[in-house]
Amino acid sequence: MSSPHRPTAYAALLPAAALGTALALSGCDDPGALESAGPTPAAIGPVRLWPDLPPVTAPPIDYGESDTERVPGIELPDGDVRKADPVAVVRAEVAAHPDRYSGADGLYPQTARQIEQCTSRPKACPVLSPYYRDLTGDGRDELIVGIRMPEQQLGLRVYLPEKGGLTRIMSTVEQIVSVQLAGRDLVTRVVSAGIPGYEYRTAWTWDGQQRAMLPTRDEIIRVKPVPPRPDAPEPPGPASPSPSPSSRASAPGPSPAFASPVPDGVPPDDVSPDAP
Repeated sequence: MSSPHRPTAYAALLPAAALGTALALSGCDDPGALESAGPTPAAIGPVRLWPDLPPVTAPPIDYGESDTERVPGIELPDGDVRKADPVAVVRAEVAAHPDRYSGADGLYPQTARQIEQCTSRPKACPVLSPYYRDLTGDGRDELIVGIRMPEQQLGLRVYLPEKGGLTRIMSTVEQIVSVQLAGRDLVTRVVSAGIPGYEYRTAWTWDGQQRAMLPTRDEIIRVKPVPPRPDAPEPPGPASPSPSPSSRASAPGPSPAFASPVPDGVPPDDVSPDAP
């Protein structure tokens, strides 16, 4: 037996259905509606050049990006990197390799001496305020340390808490313009010494297989020159070329000859030095 209210409910649905049809037909008037992008060009697959080249048998060049090392003498039983003194961490590496001025943990002798004097001369200490971020995705923060060096260079190191201590998972020395945190990436902007008007940008990302931070996205980016101020003095004459054989800034340690495609204006995440 039919309900006496059924005809009324059915009649109420008719205007709604008609309205929905009208909205569908008038979708072009809706600024948020989908619109046709026009004809799609035919997809063209990659074309392999010189397909008869023999397979590669030599291993790729080792740039040293995956060099990692346990920091001796640093104990963190609970894995909280905020309890580690960044100056003590760098000092431990210097003490472990006092004569090493190249490589992933190399320092200029002048910088090493300044680090030893951080307690007595804190204002001259080259170790910057640390940052903390979970870069590996394991739910625990890593320790990010910056070290000022001569010739406007910056040593950048990242330490992973594991097995009651610290392991250095990244180290590079560059003439760095800026360092940013974007998600779990550490993005560096580096001066291009050999290509005026360009910067190297590198996104360093945790690689679980290598258990290290690797330069995963690299690019050479053109930067807009800053126009001189009307009252600025005349620029000096051309400077003598750098003695460094590398196209990038000279450094005591190895640095990857890459850069990254991180777009301009990528704001750093909400982090601050010594943030709780």
